[in-house]
Amino acid sequence: MTMPFYVSPEQLMKDRADFARKGIARGRSLVVLQYTDGLLFASENTSPSLHKVSEIYDRLAFAAVGRYNEFENLRIAGVRLADMRGYSYDRRDVTGRGLANAYAQTLGTIFSSGGEKPYEVEIFVAEVGDSAEDDQIYRLTYDGSVADVQGFAVMGGSVDSVQEYLTSHYSEGLDLAAALRLAADALGHEGTSTREVNTERLEVAVLDRTRTQPRKFRRVEGRRLADLFASTTPAATEPEPEAEPEAAPEAAPEAAPEAAPEAATEPTEPTGADPADEIGDLPDDPESPPTHV
Repeated sequence: MTMPFYVSPEQLMKDRADFARKGIARGRSLVVLQYTDGLLFASENTSPSLHKVSEIYDRLAFAAVGRYNEFENLRIAGVRLADMRGYSYDRRDVTGRGLANAYAQTLGTIFSSGGEKPYEVEIFVAEVGDSAEDDQIYRLTYDGSVADVQGFAVMGGSVDSVQEYLTSHYSEGLDLAAALRLAADALGHEGTSTREVNTERLEVAVLDRTRTQPRKFRRVEGRRLADLFASTTPAATEPEPEAEPEAAPEAAPEAAPEAAPEAATEPTEPTGADPADEIGDLPDDPESPPTHV
């Protein structure tokens, strides 16, 4: 009779966590920033239809990195839960904290179960409030852990380098254009290398508290996104106008040439010839423009 293969619970959880982290690290980083009028989401995504940031409910947004089919299932389940709760009770009863708790239970159950692999996803659930103090951002990891973050947060990809850049450059009270430029610059920092992230590679969305309609979510794309980038282009990168050449200093009028000294040889009697024949060609007109500067 063969003995069953034994793996300690600690080693099993460690292996499952390593598996999930490796899958998440294959995706590009995603950044959420708090700005004066709401919350900004930005991530590199070249697909026009497979979104990493989506709307959940009136004031709620969902953002994720990792395996697309897994976090898309979570997003759909969140939309259904929010719709059912808002329909059964009141729209104000649909909150970011309640949705984050539901996601945490689901992810924790899947991670601790030995019957299936853990989800290779990390999630942001964000809710915009009537003021900046009321904004809420929840970060959920593959094992169901929940963290309440303030100001900004990063997940997926090169988390450490992007987080370090935001920590040193983020400040409260940024407008939308400044927050977008900061997010793009942070996403361009991967390890020790730095690269330019242009608008064609960005997926950007906001929860805008200034919108009059109940739904605060909107995407920033196309001409609007390009205009925001153009408005924050550093002045140092703009081509400076060429300096006009300085006016050439006026040349001093040429002094009239002195008469050629008489030869040191014996003086000769004047012959009545034209003086110009004696001193050579006449000098240029002193009023003519200079030929060099």
